[in-house]
Amino acid sequence: MKKTKLILVGGFLGAGKTTLLWHAARLLIQKGYTVGLITNDQAPELVDSKLLTLNGLETEEVSGSCFCCNFNGFTEAIQKLNKKKQPDIILAEPVGSCTDLSATIIQPLKQHWNAQLDVCSLSVVADPFRLSSLLQKGTSGLHPDAAYIVDKQFEECDMLLINKTDLLDSDELSELYEKAHEVYPYASIRTLSALTDAGIESWLDEVIENPKSGLRIVDVDYDTYAHGEAVLGWLNGTLSLSGEAQDWNRITHNLLNELAAEFDKQEMAVGHVKVIAEEKNSFTIGNLTGKSDTLVFRNKIDDVDRIHLTINARVESTPEQLNQIIEQCLTDHIPQTCNMEILAWKYLQPGRPNPTYRYDRVVS
Repeated sequence: MKKTKLILVGGFLGAGKTTLLWHAARLLIQKGYTVGLITNDQAPELVDSKLLTLNGLETEEVSGSCFCCNFNGFTEAIQKLNKKKQPDIILAEPVGSCTDLSATIIQPLKQHWNAQLDVCSLSVVADPFRLSSLLQKGTSGLHPDAAYIVDKQFEECDMLLINKTDLLDSDELSELYEKAHEVYPYASIRTLSALTDAGIESWLDEVIENPKSGLRIVDVDYDTYAHGEAVLGWLNGTLSLSGEAQDWNRITHNLLNELAAEFDKQEMAVGHVKVIAEEKNSFTIGNLTGKSDTLVFRNKIDDVDRIHLTINARVESTPEQLNQIIEQCLTDHIPQTCNMEILAWKYLQPGRPNPTYRYDRVVS
């Protein structure tokens, strides 16, 4: 029986996991591999899933809880992909605020799914500026308990992927690499840019060939972990907008710029805010991962008379406050000539992590 390689890619909100998986899947397909992807979130209507699907990638979504708290849902998604495509490789992206993946996902997979899966090294993606702040005992603007989660993600990983190297000069990157190696000595450290493809192929070559995974189980204070997630308000929503043909690129840009400015004004730390406007295979996507200067847009959508607009927001605020800000921005920036229908809308505060399994030993 052919075994599927599973590559689990963790990392905090805004680190660039989805962009990395998108480019990694494309490279693997070019090499002749059959690839499937699994996304994960506390609520449905994920921008990530829509983006990957729009790019022709076979994608399953586990929503409503994280992989560790819904281990059976995760393995069901693996089975669905196997029935559809029998992929050589599955790329899986857990919720960005999750940690303790080695104890709650990697070890039970190695014990119970050994006949079906080769579980590859646990890779964790790091935003270089967030990583630099943590290495200097800062919090990167996050609540200290949210920063605790990020540190635990780095501490438990087999491979630490310093992303967004296109934003650093060679001296900055070298200093960051050396300091990360000093603080996280057991991790294999890689540098890459998900935006430019630099370093992705060499990471894939290493992670596919490395049979060792989940080599460490770290101590996690679940009270701190739970509060670190709970300081974030979460919102996922999808709207149908119709009417006269509109410049949806401009409207999407204005909406996200206004949200960024409002979060800056109210000094709310942003995990990420993602907005995608789509119609068939045409789309534009915007991504905010911190202050306003982190805002980036990709692709352009045609001027059409109907789109779907999906918003995902993870911001340090109450869910109610986050919802109020986003609703006001929609009111201000969606043309009054448009008919707006809410297809799905949910805002929440994550509950306490309650993993299906939690191993206290490394499965060999």
